[in-house]
Amino acid sequence: MKKINDILTHIESLPEFKKFNTIKSISKFIDILPAKLKNGIKFAYVKNRTLFFVLTHQVYKMEFKYNKEEIKNLLEKYQFDDISDIDFFVTNNINVEKNKKIEDTKYEERSLGIFENKVKDEKLFLKFENIRKIIKESKNT
Repeated sequence: MKKINDILTHIESLPEFKKFNTIKSISKFIDILPAKLKNGIKFAYVKNRTLFFVLTHQVYKMEFKYNKEEIKNLLEKYQFDDISDIDFFVTNNINVEKNKKIEDTKYEERSLGIFENKVKDEKLFLKFENIRKIIKESKNT
């Protein structure tokens, strides 16, 4: 019986998964980039033998301009055969996840305030009793 690793390796080598393999190798390539470049990448893709980096801010675009030759050298070392050039740009779309407003969600109290207070310290005992009082008051309103 074959191991799952062997089966997955065989499936990955199929031509139908070429795009998946390209995406996987691009993400590995991004991981080997220096931190000052890696932090500014939103995502990357390949089109017409050009690797496009979509950046998060204009500052990162300047960093990529200064380090373009270094990135090309890394590409040669990483042996991307289907990539001949690199390009980069800053997206105009605002990241929706970062701009979501945090809603003040309030949950209904599920406790009835019925619990045994076994605390021996007087201050803590009073705190638990205050919590019980707050729970019971919230149930009454």
